[in-house]
Amino acid sequence: MKPPARGLASRILLISFLAVPTLPVAVGPARAQEESVKPGINKNYENPNIERIAKSYEREGREVVKKLDEIVAACELRPGMAVADVGAGTGLFTRPFARKVAPGGKVFAVDITEEFVAWIEKTCREQGIENVACVKNTDTSVELAPESVDMVFLCDTYHHFEYPFKMLDSISATLKPGGRLVIVDYKKEKGVSPDWVMGHVRADMKTVIAECERAGFTFVDEVPDLMRENYLIRLEKRSAQ
Repeated sequence: MKPPARGLASRILLISFLAVPTLPVAVGPARAQEESVKPGINKNYENPNIERIAKSYEREGREVVKKLDEIVAACELRPGMAVADVGAGTGLFTRPFARKVAPGGKVFAVDITEEFVAWIEKTCREQGIENVACVKNTDTSVELAPESVDMVFLCDTYHHFEYPFKMLDSISATLKPGGRLVIVDYKKEKGVSPDWVMGHVRADMKTVIAECERAGFTFVDEVPDLMRENYLIRLEKRSAQ
């Protein structure tokens, strides 16, 4: 996805109170993946109407909004932890995460769209949330320092990765040893899921787990019976041999 106009970037506080060095070029399984697996998947987020999208993303009828408290609980956050909300969108999870890891903890709100980054920075400022750092990433990197976070969270984001192995390499690199990866995404089940999911979502849960394992993660568990339309899985960064 092409970034929006540069003018907005100059007005965004990308890092709230800590400069975060970028990662080096990803290595490992990503080297074998040169082409986008889903060209154009993020086209709708070029020059978005942020207020309209915020109302849609945070509407009461959306399943992940109804189950927000349960999803946050499944992340098992504690004060002092560092968390990366990758594909943070409008900050639906960023803000409750920030409250859970306080005092002493920090949330990196990471998104590829500058308007989303600006919106999160604005809403956190309005709500007096000071432990959030907003970061604009790329389609191949989360743009965070190596071994800097305890957990990476993806909500309805994995199916938007054009370069999933490169992103998984970058996520693995930014996680501390033993760090967790929590993924919430749409269930893709033939004959069960709606047609729009079958056409829009590239990989089902089994494929997502296999790709994560290939990238160096160990599958821990799925939280059962949490949601009807979405699944939640927890994985752990595999220790270097």
